[in-house]
Formats: sequence, C-alpha cells, structure tokens
Amino acid sequence: MSTEHNFQPKMIGIICNWCCYGGADLCGVSRFQYPPHIRLIRVMCSSRVDLLHIIRAFSNGIDGIFIGGCHLCDCHYVTQGNFNAFSMVQVCRKLMEHIGIYPERLRLEWVSAGEGIRFANFMNEYSAEVTKLGPLGKAESIDDKALAFKLETVKKLIPYIKLVLTQRLHVPLRTEEAYHGFFNSAEFERLFEELIADKLAISQITSLLREKSLSTGEIADSLGLSPSEVSRHMKSSSKQGLVRYDVNRKCYALA
Repeated sequence: MSTEHNFQPKMIGIICNWCCYGGADLCGVSRFQYPPHIRLIRVMCSSRVDLLHIIRAFSNGIDGIFIGGCHLCDCHYVTQGNFNAFSMVQVCRKLMEHIGIYPERLRLEWVSAGEGIRFANFMNEYSAEVTKLGPLGKAESIDDKALAFKLETVKKLIPYIKLVLTQRLHVPLRTEEAYHGFFNSAEFERLFEELIADKLAISQITSLLREKSLSTGEIADSLGLSPSEVSRHMKSSSKQGLVRYDVNRKCYALA
C-alpha cells in the first residue's frame, strides 16, 4: 500500500435518493465536515448502480468508489433493490481482488436520512483509507497498460456476469443473514471460480491472442497464471473452436 505524501484520491459516491442522499443533505445542513474531493452522484435506488459503472470509473482513473443506499430490509421499493446492490458489490470486489486491484477501493454503506453524522464519519474514514492505499494501479504495482487490459477484459464479460448474478448467484431469501451467509460461503467461492474466474481467464487469453500468437509459457507469464492453468483453459477453448494450436511454431492462435 502506498504512503505517498500529498496524494489526494479521486473518489465518487453513488447514493440513493431516499436515504443516503437524505443523510448527505442532513450532513451539510448540520455543517458536519467531510473531504470536498469526494463527488456525489444521486440515483433513485442503489440497485441502479451497474457493474459497468464501477469498471468504467476505475478505467477513468477513479481511486475509490462507494455506493450508499437504504439499510437492508428498509428499501423504499417493493423489490428491495438494495439487495441487488449488495450482490453486485460482492462480485465486483471479488473480481477486483482477482485482477490484482485492492477490493477496499469499493465500499457499500447503508445510511438512513437521519444519519448525517454517520455519513460524515464514514466519508472521512473512507477518504483516509483510500488515501493510504494510494493511486489506483501504482499502489498495486500494476502499470497503466496492464491495468487498462485487465479492466477492459472485465468490461467485455459484464453482460455474462450479470446473467450469472441473476441465474446462478441468486439468493432466494431476501434477508441480511441469508445474503451475508451466501457471499461468505465456500459455495460462492466455488461458483465464482467456476462461472466467472475461468471465463475471465479465457477472455484475457483470447484478447492476448488477438495481438499475436503465443506459447503456453508466454501466456502464463503475461497473465500470472501457471502453465497448467493455461493448458486447461486452452483445452477448453480448443473444444469450443476459439483457439487452435500451431504444431510447427508451438504456439496458440485464434481459430
């Protein structure tokens, strides 16, 4: 983590109209202080925050993002949309960790309209945390080109990830205990690796192969994977007709 002096992070907060925005408004009326460099965006419900919004923000150099909504089971909509936001954030943080970005750069907080002081305290605490982390990419020892590549491959996979969220990572019981239990379970870890991590690795490999043909070792070095992992993904991709192996050059290319 970075301890650079005079670093001021670029941060945004995407907050729901009914609760968190009310808390932010009360914070201002009450003259509670929080860092002015955090820009707030108001949406009608925290469920309106799309995974694509988060990835685009990081792609544009934002160092920290927080999503603010109504407390769980206290959403102003019958659909209890904040549970959707909870699921999306859990998957997004897992994705960030998977590609080498500190998951702490994304936070989800529940703030009611009467919690102005809590809003201010959170904003100050979160700003200090992101400042301590340092600039996106540089703090993680990822150069700009590699960071852009990682985020772009995630972006291409977003329609598929959203389908997985609704179909395979759906929690039937909308309670705080059920959601925390599922997303902290070994079952979630297994499903993430099987349904998302493997697909992301294949997406990264095919993106590399669009540039030029590569050997198993070259792919492994570029993506930080083991040769056996690359071979497993290549075998699967070959069966699907995505890649082919050039025996003479001993490398893989797009089919």
